[in-house]
Amino acid sequence: MSRVAAARPLLAPVLLILAVALIGSTTSTATQQNFITALVSVTIVVGLYVFIGNAGVISFGQISFVAIGAYSAGELTLPTQPKHFVLPGLWSFIQNHSVANIPSLAIAAGLGALYALAVGLPLMRLSGLAAGIATFAVLEITYNVLTFWPKIAPQSGQTLSLVPTTTGLTQATVGAIIAAAAAFLYQSSRRGRLLRASREDPAAAQAAGVNIRRERLIAFTLSGAIAGLAGGLLVHQIGSIIPSQVYLDLTFLTLAMLVVGGTGSLWGATVGAIIVSLLDTYLSNAENGLHLGFFKLTLPSGAADLILGLLMVAMLIFRPQGLTGGREWDLTIPHLRRRRSETRADASGASGLDQASLIAESSNPTDSATEPAAERPAPPVESPLSGPRPEG
Repeated sequence: MSRVAAARPLLAPVLLILAVALIGSTTSTATQQNFITALVSVTIVVGLYVFIGNAGVISFGQISFVAIGAYSAGELTLPTQPKHFVLPGLWSFIQNHSVANIPSLAIAAGLGALYALAVGLPLMRLSGLAAGIATFAVLEITYNVLTFWPKIAPQSGQTLSLVPTTTGLTQATVGAIIAAAAAFLYQSSRRGRLLRASREDPAAAQAAGVNIRRERLIAFTLSGAIAGLAGGLLVHQIGSIIPSQVYLDLTFLTLAMLVVGGTGSLWGATVGAIIVSLLDTYLSNAENGLHLGFFKLTLPSGAADLILGLLMVAMLIFRPQGLTGGREWDLTIPHLRRRRSETRADASGASGLDQASLIAESSNPTDSATEPAAERPAPPVESPLSGPRPEG
């Protein structure tokens, strides 16, 4: 298979990302922020998918890497002069240096990867429930460090403000496409296939020589890099950050996006992130009063979280593979023609087989008589000295 043919499943997520960006560009400035949020959510959820989807291990700690990316990118892009007054307790290296937007995103991705590698070395020894609890502990530790350690963040969980708002529709789109491409290249690589094999049958994969711990650590580190990039995009979108914004609410919201779309595919992660993000924005606006034509829709406080929770439960019960069924979607013309022909063949398969068998029987009525002797059961051979065989 050529490289172009192998990359075809990446086409659907990229086209969907571009479609969201195109629709967002035709809306007002305020509404456009909803589409930017959806694209940033795609980057976060793709980061989750790289580890959770390929390894089959639930992780509640990936938002920790989003937090690291957000704080590092935000602090490094603050101008040096106000940084001394806004963040007096920072390490001198951070206080005395500032970088531009694009380098800050690269640094955010790098620090996210390093942090994931550091915590992943001990965590990848675990599996099952213990692994899930350990990743939740990482989230809790990160939250408390960012809240109470003034060397790397504002003291007492105060707001990190004055961050340049540079994440527009174009930058969010490019970030989402980069994340999708990185995730696709990984899942198509030998490392990605080994990890997916260990997800399906860990014992068989280990018996075949797969180092499951190493493969999970590689995916965990790449997931941290993508999540760090997403954190940089997030802080440059809203212009400020506090620890609670990258804690439990974002953790469960992004997990809901992955579950609704489908944990088993990049296409599912992209679809789930966009649908749930736009739905969450719509429901949140409805809590404050949303005008729909001639009437105003007002939902009670907390209704958005309740509805999203019910949606997640319904998906787990009735469609555990998500909206996409955990499959990639190949949009190329030959593939679509092949799927159409396969569908037609399946629809007419039974009747075609019946007609073929009837035609064969009518045209060869003596097939059973002309059957080769080697395929017929041989008659019992009786010896003339043995007499007749007893019946029964």
